[in-house]
Amino acid sequence: MPAPDYVLKLREKIGNDPLWVPGVRGVVVDDSGRVLLARRADNRQWALISGMLDPGEQPARGLVREIFEETAVVAEPERVVSVGAVGPITYPNGDVCEFLDVVFLCRYVSGTARVNDDESIAVGWFGLDELPDLMPGHLTSIHCALAPAEAAHFEP
Repeated sequence: MPAPDYVLKLREKIGNDPLWVPGVRGVVVDDSGRVLLARRADNRQWALISGMLDPGEQPARGLVREIFEETAVVAEPERVVSVGAVGPITYPNGDVCEFLDVVFLCRYVSGTARVNDDESIAVGWFGLDELPDLMPGHLTSIHCALAPAEAAHFEP
């Protein structure tokens, strides 16, 4: 997964040391109740669409951008599902990141799901009864998103 320019510039100064990064994740649901997933290129695991925010970027707008960049799908965020910390994650190059992860429930608007950049090797819609094995926490995000609307989930 390519890192944004601001992260690359920080990495020049701090090397592989842990970096706290704002991130977003989307539970995109179509009219049939299927969830949009991507098989990541970096670890070959199925996951919800996610990404890093640029400095000053609003989380909902950043997620809409990430969803389109990765899948060619236009989605509309409907509500915040959860807020939490994810990590630390050590990438193959040794970089360590921890993420402030904001998860949104999103409604499909338009577009045909496809691999739209080099971050994924496959993209598709999955019914709840046909979900593949997912990255840790992603199934929980789906269940929280599809539960009756409540306040956002968070760890006390």
